[in-house]
Amino acid sequence: MSSLAHVLRRLDPAASQPLYQQLQRAIREAIETQALGPDDALPPERQMAAELAVSRITVRKAIDGLVEEGLLVRRQGSGNFVVSRIEKNFAKLTSFSEDMRSRGRTPRSVWIKRAEGNVTPEESLTLRLGPGAPVYRFHRLRFADDVPMCLEFATIAGTALPSLDAVGDSLYEALERAGNRPARALQRLRALLLNAEQAKLLHAREGDAGLLVERVGFLRDGSAVEYCQSYFRGDTYDFVAELSSPSE
Repeated sequence: MSSLAHVLRRLDPAASQPLYQQLQRAIREAIETQALGPDDALPPERQMAAELAVSRITVRKAIDGLVEEGLLVRRQGSGNFVVSRIEKNFAKLTSFSEDMRSRGRTPRSVWIKRAEGNVTPEESLTLRLGPGAPVYRFHRLRFADDVPMCLEFATIAGTALPSLDAVGDSLYEALERAGNRPARALQRLRALLLNAEQAKLLHAREGDAGLLVERVGFLRDGSAVEYCQSYFRGDTYDFVAELSSPSE
């Protein structure tokens, strides 16, 4: 992109709005109109500052804000890129980490809660466990590169893992090591509006569109081992499913 100035509107030092906010608005509009497409790289910050006749501090502050919004992502050693939407095959049972790695993204998690406990009435019905049965709860904020993608609240039957500490970066890898990775699952998708806490963690705004995916994972013998609720930003994820007509 040798001439970002042709894509972005001219910045006006005399305007009441700070220059970094003008630049943020211009980049945001370029993304919305697809003048900047998914995975497009922005020029180096030094080059942007020179082309737009602003300071590097202004460019850095503008980009910092767009990274916080989830519109841009910084890739170590590569630069700043427009975030691409993630397409998830709703009919394929894969973990978040597997999905991200298959797309060349780096998955990571920030733990919100790891705890042992007893099954709740709702979990008891969903996982078909008796009252008081032990479970593990794993609450995480999931990232692709440095972009927060979803809030994940997973409850795992206590018999499916050897201990709470068995789970590292990937829950499904831990279940696989224990011989209890789900072989099939029932998933339900519904739209919602993000509340204040969800929006803050996902770098969105309260009331923004979100998606809730509820999944119950089963072993081959039909035993339910996983109940998971995942909250996604509506502007970063697309769920797709392949459909076929019944045989005649």
